[in-house]
Amino acid sequence: MAINSAKKSLPLKQVQKLPKVLIIGDSISMGYTPVVKKLLKARAMVTHPKNNCQHTQKGILKIDDWIGNRIYKVIYFNFGLHDLKHVDPVTQKPSKKAEDPLMTALKDYEANLNQIVSKLKATGATLIFATTTPVPEKSTPLRDPEMPPKYNAVAVKVMKEQKVEVDDIYDFVFPQNEKIQETNNVHYTTDGYKIIGERVAATISNYIE
Repeated sequence: MAINSAKKSLPLKQVQKLPKVLIIGDSISMGYTPVVKKLLKARAMVTHPKNNCQHTQKGILKIDDWIGNRIYKVIYFNFGLHDLKHVDPVTQKPSKKAEDPLMTALKDYEANLNQIVSKLKATGATLIFATTTPVPEKSTPLRDPEMPPKYNAVAVKVMKEQKVEVDDIYDFVFPQNEKIQETNNVHYTTDGYKIIGERVAATISNYIE
């Protein structure tokens, strides 16, 4: 769906009356949120928590703060990229060692997602979960490129059971990932964030009429 962002900025009072959209996620979502804001500026008030939302463990602790007392039309969210990174078992800091454990084991990831979704459902907003983006062969902290599909499979299972929409960003970017992702880095180029942001905006736009 094409989105026209050429409309003039709306007066503040009109902006405040627009449907509210909350994007929750890690630094990848922080990278594409400005694109989504620009594309939907005449149709929705799009916000993202100030800080990186990181992993599901943090999500459980902070979800109430992120939601606040606003009434949202749509909440678009993701957790996974931080859950699947390796961490030092003592300090819990990011690790480069394959023998160190993952931040969140798959069974805990599933339980955490269920808890987070239950909280989000209570808002009455339309929920959309974005699958976790691909991981390059070499990155710091260590992430196994084979893990995003495994975490995504668990997440999709949870969302199906919870009747939550899924936006398969992993599948969308995978064929073009090497062209739009930074070298040996999970983050994306400016063009990459633009491409992902356009996809996210188009998905959200289906639920804000």
